[in-house]
Amino acid sequence: MKFYITTLGCKVNQFESQAICQLLSDRGHILVSENEPADAIIINTCAVTAESGRKSRQTIRHLQKKNPDAISAVCGCYSQTCGSEIDELGIDLIGGSGDRIGFAEELEKIYTEREKKKLLDDPRSRRTFEVLPGGSAEGRTRAMLKIQDGCQNFCTYCIIPYARGPVRSMPIDDIKHESAALHAQGFAEIIVTGIEISSYGMDFKDGTSLIDAIYAISESAPGVRIHLGSLEPRTANDDFCKKLSAVPNVCPHFHLSLQSGCDTVLKRMKRKYDTALFYSSCENLRKYFPNCGITTDLITGFPGETEEEFAETLEFIQKCNFSAMHVFPYSIRPGTPAAKMENQIDKKVKKERSAKASAVADRMSEDFARAQIGKTLSVLFETEGNGISRGHSENYLEVDVAGTGLHGKIVNVQVLDTKNCILQGQLLK
Repeated sequence: MKFYITTLGCKVNQFESQAICQLLSDRGHILVSENEPADAIIINTCAVTAESGRKSRQTIRHLQKKNPDAISAVCGCYSQTCGSEIDELGIDLIGGSGDRIGFAEELEKIYTEREKKKLLDDPRSRRTFEVLPGGSAEGRTRAMLKIQDGCQNFCTYCIIPYARGPVRSMPIDDIKHESAALHAQGFAEIIVTGIEISSYGMDFKDGTSLIDAIYAISESAPGVRIHLGSLEPRTANDDFCKKLSAVPNVCPHFHLSLQSGCDTVLKRMKRKYDTALFYSSCENLRKYFPNCGITTDLITGFPGETEEEFAETLEFIQKCNFSAMHVFPYSIRPGTPAAKMENQIDKKVKKERSAKASAVADRMSEDFARAQIGKTLSVLFETEGNGISRGHSENYLEVDVAGTGLHGKIVNVQVLDTKNCILQGQLLK
């Protein structure tokens, strides 16, 4: 069976798609590109916003039209939470946000037997972590390792706890095994991912936490860079940052989810921190990881957000001095408490606020890039073309150097300049 897979949404979806590819390839099936004939098309969907759902439907229809004779299979958070909408699209195999092994096995059966099937459960009943092979698409230098699934924060704008269920964590022994396997395969970096990795271990109820998982990866994959996924701000206290700084090869780039820089808006979002705690987390990270990159997400135009509250957010993000930001206007997600809140913000206002915040974010990114000039950074090279090699520094900035043959190598680079926030450097011997 020749299959094509496309992925919408987060790094967890990207990880799970590559795991499905590995599972199918191990069973003798062949991954093809979008422009090659396929016997099966797989769409891993996203439901984080209403727009994500629209894009998921659009992608499904596009690929069905392009491959009219192929069987179609969907999985992910959108198919998990919006079953009735998926039913209207004539899908052969409907999977949800869990049981990727079962999904791959059923796809194989449907290809042979041509019978439609659903594999949807109740996410709230999930209690065990499905261990999937870590890795990445062929030829890549950075591997993903999913160590956690589920979320129990129930922020008012988010559908994910309903789509993914409660927190489940990968056992430490499995983390060691998967990390060692990635090390043996020659990956230069492991991206530690999950729906909410800060909650790692809470389901074990024995004191195991994220730092223990990081220790396990470091011990099992010596010399491999460790890049953490998104952190809940409360995680980055002084004790955690101190312990983390003692782990070899941890990349000094941290993504802290902000969402708003105003305490009253954070309260309406039901976030578990205020701006004072968030700022102290940034300071803790900078104390133990000088010149670290700190990135974040920001939602503009959350229901009820006043001009004064938005002004507080603009002031706060400048105080935090992020190296990069993902700014987006609030999108109503049916099924969440925020969708029913009063004082929904006009679409035009949300877009204007997003543009203002993005302009501030761009200036901060440029300042951070310029601050690297004259510094020596460790760069993992991933692509090359026209005599130029490009990679990411340990604090997660793109870096260009003249030269080829660097793919997959980690090399020290002296930064000479910056162009559109891409550092220009020279190799150091």
